[in-house]
Amino acid sequence: MSRIALGLEYDGSAFAGWQIQRDKRNVQACLEQAVSKVAAEPVDLVCAGRTDAGVHALEQVAHFDTSARRDLRSWVLGVNTNLPDDVRVLWARPVPDDFHARSCAIARFYRYVILNRGMRSALRPRQATWCFHPLDAERMQIGANHLIGDHDFSSFRAQGCQSTSPRRLMHLIRVWRDGEEVILEICANAFLHHMVRNIAGVLMEIGAGKRGPNWTRELLDLKNRSLAGVTAPADGLFLAGVYYPERFGIPHHPLFDQLPAGVDRYRPAVHQLPATV
Repeated sequence: MSRIALGLEYDGSAFAGWQIQRDKRNVQACLEQAVSKVAAEPVDLVCAGRTDAGVHALEQVAHFDTSARRDLRSWVLGVNTNLPDDVRVLWARPVPDDFHARSCAIARFYRYVILNRGMRSALRPRQATWCFHPLDAERMQIGANHLIGDHDFSSFRAQGCQSTSPRRLMHLIRVWRDGEEVILEICANAFLHHMVRNIAGVLMEIGAGKRGPNWTRELLDLKNRSLAGVTAPADGLFLAGVYYPERFGIPHHPLFDQLPAGVDRYRPAVHQLPATV
């Protein structure tokens, strides 16, 4: 048996999320069927983060074990031939047996895109969250700065989150305006269920002037989700990259080059990783 890692891109608009669900279209089932055809045997995929319904991926990472022997180009082209138009394999890599797409991840990077104008988009309604209130990106960045570091993120986790610990290490948050869009980039060792969307909802309240920039610090101290803002929609949320130890040879986004030295020691235990985002 050999272990293969895949880099994946998908539009989550028409999916009920990554995980296999009965009678619901999901990313995992689409990929497992396509990979199994190329391998000529059943395969099971394990991903870095099980995205929720409507959440997209710029670069999800998954692995599978197989006895099939194919060159890497054949894995990429063959699997893509059997996939629907809203899912694509970007690359394939052989990895050692101790590689695990989920538990070996050191950090994850999400991007949240907000279309900030008076009218909704007719061209990509599911690729960005629409907000008609003018947003002050600099004000949002001030609020975001309070979240950087090792914190209890209880105020930013979903009520049904199954993680055993609310603590996460936030490496960086960047907020900026690009024309009609306000973009959030968030990188942490791992995320709680709905953590990114809850942070986005709070920062949008701050950006619209409804709350002060110190509200994020207050919410960290309160550790109470019911006192925080609304959960922002899944539209506009992208899993943008996953970072692994260099020895695995997994490509990573340049943003990960900004991670602090010794970041490996912050990798959470497997049982503490989030079920979905």
